[in-house]
Amino acid sequence: MASPSLTFPSLQLQFPTHTKSSKPSKHKLIVRPIFASVSEKPSVPVSQSQVTPPGPIRKIPGDYGLPFIGPIKDRLDYFYNQGREEFFRSRAQKHQSTVFRSNMPPGPFISSNSKVIVLLDGKSFPVLFDVSKVEKKDVFTGTFMPSTEFTGGFRVLSYLDPSEPDHTKLKRLLFFLLQSSRDRVIPEFHSCFSELSETLESELAAKGKASFADPNDQASFNFLARALYGTKPADTKLGTDGPGLITTWVVFQLSPILTLGLPKFIEEPLIHTFPLPAFLAKSSYQKLYDFFYDASTHVLDEGEKMGISREEACHNLLFATCFNSFGGMKIIFPTILKWVGRGGVKLHTQLAQEIRSVVKSNGGKVTMASMEQMPLMKSTVYEAFRIEPPVALQYGKAKQDLVIESHDSVFEVKEGEMLFGYQPFATKDPKIFERSEEFVPDRFVGEGEKLLKHVLWSNGPETENPTLGNKQCAGKDFVVLAARLFVVELFLRYDSFDIEVGTSVLGSAINLTSLKRASF
Repeated sequence: MASPSLTFPSLQLQFPTHTKSSKPSKHKLIVRPIFASVSEKPSVPVSQSQVTPPGPIRKIPGDYGLPFIGPIKDRLDYFYNQGREEFFRSRAQKHQSTVFRSNMPPGPFISSNSKVIVLLDGKSFPVLFDVSKVEKKDVFTGTFMPSTEFTGGFRVLSYLDPSEPDHTKLKRLLFFLLQSSRDRVIPEFHSCFSELSETLESELAAKGKASFADPNDQASFNFLARALYGTKPADTKLGTDGPGLITTWVVFQLSPILTLGLPKFIEEPLIHTFPLPAFLAKSSYQKLYDFFYDASTHVLDEGEKMGISREEACHNLLFATCFNSFGGMKIIFPTILKWVGRGGVKLHTQLAQEIRSVVKSNGGKVTMASMEQMPLMKSTVYEAFRIEPPVALQYGKAKQDLVIESHDSVFEVKEGEMLFGYQPFATKDPKIFERSEEFVPDRFVGEGEKLLKHVLWSNGPETENPTLGNKQCAGKDFVVLAARLFVVELFLRYDSFDIEVGTSVLGSAINLTSLKRASF
């Protein structure tokens, strides 16, 4: 998913602190409570920008090429000739800089201006979170914005800058959504994960391997509907169609910045040159809208009290739940499976022992408080968010002339220039993280928790919190909770598992080749 954040509705959670650990460590365990704030005040800016340059100014290297030709050349390199990772890596090497100028897709004829200043290191990247320095208006998907016909004619929250009046009302509504449903989250996740596991086990027994994708999509959507709205999709007209309808609707919006695996001569004119028309996804969207309108009555009532029409509120709830939340789970759960699966039996055993011992000591119940006593599990989840963040692309337009710093240079940015950050490089910055390219499950245990300020998946540091005045992911704590529950449920049920890893349009494609049921 692109840009500011996959905006999840937020749980206002306050977790009690604990120092108990089932894993011996030479480090003192630092327990950091998770909470979300609805303060009207923005969080303290994390920008590296300064009024007085801290050193000699270096001209930003790179160029945009010839008009029309340059953007298309960069687009072809990005999607086909080099691929995304090599696109950025090769240019950083060429310019000997983690800050440089380039074009970003889609370019002609979808984007009127594809010029960006690329930020690839963990020091320059945080300027994108400082809403006093950068504008977030209509940059959620980057240098283009899908038609509002995809969202009922409304600019939904993800496209609003905090300075816009509707931003505060709509973000407050998402906070309310989770506050009103917090008691359902853990039990509904358990129910939906149990259904997912049974589906995977049956397919594995029948075919020798089980694809994680479709069962995960169904379980994730069911969980969101049941936890957030108290409604089982299977008991409504929507039935089991939700995930497929969402996928159609999302792909139509994001197609200009995706590759679907088709030959270049088909993809380029079909999805990268002109946007797909919204009317082709209208019937899919209407079915989703009808479901959410019926399921969210109490939230729509609250929205009206805030001055939000029922229609606008419903379009925003749909977007937050389907595009942001469902889209995030579609990416992060396979990511966790991939990296934990590659960790092997030793890691699996450590996680199983920690999780089961804590749950047993808490009367056999999984609670938010008990999960705070699982340092390896928590660190493993954060490490998955670090090494492969679900939001790879971040954008912001300079509100004024800025000075930004990389680790070794200082640059000037002019008002109105578009800043772009590729997060997987920023969160694998070798000047911040040792063994930055490796998945280190206990990286954030003990003193390692100090590094959480460099985990940036939520459109802000993990050590900060979403407020009504910033663009940090409204449901930062909700998605962390869901990811923790995923790992906890996995190792309460299984000792170990084996996987095959492929690629998909969004993230990793996982096949499970074995599931070893819990033996202790």
